[in-house]
Amino acid sequence: MDTTRSSSRSAPRPDAAETAPAGPAVRLDVDGGVAVITLDRPDRLNVFSGGMGVLLGEAYARCDADDSVRAVVLTGAGRAFCAGADLTPDAGSFDAPREPREFTAAPVDPPAWQVRKPVIAAVNGHAIGIGFTLAMECDIRIVAEDAKLAIPQVRRGMVPDARSHWTVARAASHAVAADILLTGRTFRGTEALALGLASRALPAADVLPAALETARDIAANVNPLSAALSKRLLWRDRADAERVERMETAYHRLLMGTADAKEGPRAWMERRTPEWSSRVAADWPRVGEIEDRYGV
Repeated sequence: MDTTRSSSRSAPRPDAAETAPAGPAVRLDVDGGVAVITLDRPDRLNVFSGGMGVLLGEAYARCDADDSVRAVVLTGAGRAFCAGADLTPDAGSFDAPREPREFTAAPVDPPAWQVRKPVIAAVNGHAIGIGFTLAMECDIRIVAEDAKLAIPQVRRGMVPDARSHWTVARAASHAVAADILLTGRTFRGTEALALGLASRALPAADVLPAALETARDIAANVNPLSAALSKRLLWRDRADAERVERMETAYHRLLMGTADAKEGPRAWMERRTPEWSSRVAADWPRVGEIEDRYGV
C-alpha cells in the first residue's frame, strides 16, 4: 500500500496557520487505484478548521493529477464524518476576517466536483454544517442511517457555505433545498436518502466498506476518461456554482463578526433560544452595498 499524509505546500488561506490543529488533520491513502481521504481529528469529531480546508484541497489536487487514482473516497476518522465548524469561543469561526477580500465561503480548493475522478462521500457518522456541505460537493453519498445531518448556519447567525445553495438544489429540488437550508433543522441519514440527498443509507459500520466496494468497482471496470467526461457533464453548470460561491462569500463577509454571529454559537453552546438583534428592513441596505462592492 502506498500511504502518504498530506502536508501544506501551497500558500495557506488567511488565518489557516492560526486555526490549523496540531499535526496534519487530513490523511491520504492510495491502494489499488482507490484513494481514501480521511478527515482525521477523531477526538474532536473531525471539526473543521481553515488548516483542514487547505489540506483537503491539496489531497483532492493530488488525486486529480495522479493517473493511478481512479476513484476517491472521503470519510471521517472515528464515529463522526465532520461535526462542522469549531464553535468554541476561542476558535473564532464566525469572527470578521482580518482580510475580508481574501476570505472565501468555499474553503476547499479544488472542490470535490472539480476532481476528474468519481468522489464518494462515506458519511460514517454525524455531518453538520460544513461537514455536510462538503459531502454535498461529492458525486456519490453513502450515509449512516442514524447519522445526524444538518446545515444549521441560519441558526448560528450565518448563511450556508461551500456552494450548498447550488449543490443541495441540484441533488434534490428547490423544495428540499428550502426545507434544509432555511430551517437549518437536523435530520437522519434515512431521511437524507428519502429526500434525494444520499445514494444509500446503511448501518454506520457498513458505510465505508460499501464506499470502498463502489470505488474498487470503478477503479477496475470504468474507463477513467469516460468517467471524467461524464462527470464534467453532470457538473456542467459551473458558472452558476461560481456565482453562488461569490454570493455566499459576500454574505459571509456581511454577517461575520456581527452581534448575531456571536449570539448564534453562544446560544447553541448554552442550549438556549437565540436572541437575534438584526432586522431585515433596517439592515437590507448593507446587503446591496456589499453586493456592489464584491461584484455579485
